[in-house]
Amino acid sequence: MLKDKCSGFTLTELLVGIAIASILMMLALPKLSSFTVRLRVDNEISALHRLILITRNSAINSGKSAIICPLSSTLPIICTTKWHQAISVFIDNNNDGNYDDNDTIVSIKAAIPSIDKLHYAQTSLIYTALGNLSASPVTSVFSYCPSEDTDKSRAIIVSASGRSYITSDTDNDGKDEDRNKNPITCS
Repeated sequence: MLKDKCSGFTLTELLVGIAIASILMMLALPKLSSFTVRLRVDNEISALHRLILITRNSAINSGKSAIICPLSSTLPIICTTKWHQAISVFIDNNNDGNYDDNDTIVSIKAAIPSIDKLHYAQTSLIYTALGNLSASPVTSVFSYCPSEDTDKSRAIIVSASGRSYITSDTDNDGKDEDRNKNPITCS
């Protein structure tokens, strides 16, 4: 009778397998890094867009102005231009344009990762009870730019009517553009 041979890997087969796996990992890592950046940008833009929608809906539902802005951490509490910090939504009950004890906090979004940049030219975005923007330029643009790859920048554009949309890559060049085909920048 013949004995059954034990089957398994030889040392050479194991080393070849490890070499092939290493090569595949080296090819996949740059794409994984790019995927991670895109995922972070998409998550932050989606969270900010939801916060803008919450602000508009809060203004309409309360019948009062609602404000979205980063609030200062010192007294007096005012809206600042530090959009990379936590962003708050509040109902402006006394209609003074600032947060105080009479106002109601609706929602707060955590600060963005410190390596990225969120740009908005104003200190706040104010919605009226009708759901449109109060004393604002024709359009407002929130631009989000990751530090690793500015080609992955995205934006939220808010019209004077209060409607907002997230930009997309309309010409398939890997960069988001606004509806006028202008690339998104954080300047």
